[in-house]
Amino acid sequence: MFDDEGAFTVTSDRHILIVAHMGRAESRNAAISVCRQLIADGLTPVLSRDEYHDVLAVAHDLAPIALLGDTVQIGELELVIVLGGDGTILRAAELARGCSVPLLGVNLGHVGFLAESDKEDLTDTVTRALARDYLVEERMTLSVRVKVDAEVVFETWALNEATVEKASRERMLEVVIEVDGRPLSSFGCDGVVMSTPTGSTAYAFSAGGPIVWPSLNAMLLVPLSPHALFARPLVVGPDSTLAVEVLDRTQGTGVLWCDGRRTRDLPRGARVIVRRSPVPVRLARLSQGPFTDRLVNKFNLPVNGWRGPLDDEDQRP
Repeated sequence: MFDDEGAFTVTSDRHILIVAHMGRAESRNAAISVCRQLIADGLTPVLSRDEYHDVLAVAHDLAPIALLGDTVQIGELELVIVLGGDGTILRAAELARGCSVPLLGVNLGHVGFLAESDKEDLTDTVTRALARDYLVEERMTLSVRVKVDAEVVFETWALNEATVEKASRERMLEVVIEVDGRPLSSFGCDGVVMSTPTGSTAYAFSAGGPIVWPSLNAMLLVPLSPHALFARPLVVGPDSTLAVEVLDRTQGTGVLWCDGRRTRDLPRGARVIVRRSPVPVRLARLSQGPFTDRLVNKFNLPVNGWRGPLDDEDQRP
């Protein structure tokens, strides 16, 4: 709708944000397609300022579009449709942090563990989003704090993982790991991954950690290339506290990465403390299929020869 001065004003009560990897033509074209579908159904798409300019640079006739933070605030969003791989979903989670809006991912990348559908189902996915035909699943996140001596110098969060890594390729990181305020082991390593169940199929998995079903509230600690006899992956309860301290004998410094997006340098003596965050990330789901099927499909796992349960008793927990 346009006001008396000819300026567009948002009147729809429904606001859906579109987040896409605009550096890829496929993602940009998908964003344009979703915008057109929302407009055709009487909704005004919402884009961030950068993505707004990227879309309008290609689709000159596309209007109207609302700007996030200008005509629409983050707390007014009903849904975020994310077009891309898991990295784009992590960026969208960062953008929506602090509000309860769910994220609906459409995989345009490779594995896309966090995505709910693939590009071939894009039109149907948007149709179901418009009909609010989806479930919402909460995923636990991590609260991450960095202390130097007694001073808190950095605080952030993570959906997948918080990773303490060596800053110099040629230098080993010397750390001591701690669980619930008690030291467990010290060793040299390339780093330490502290992960949620959601992140257990990401960096922690590539480092040899276990896959943890997302319905389980837990935290993982997985050493990276440790030089130690006892440096196995650990799984602790959701009320535990994990900590990694960069020892003074480290020759160099460390660096903290959270979801590969938020970072902080770690001098010798720095401590990284990780707890369960009270603020989850909400994911929109189009089906309630078992996580086992997601693993098989995403990793293309062989299941040849499986004959299924012999009777209902085999399927009971």
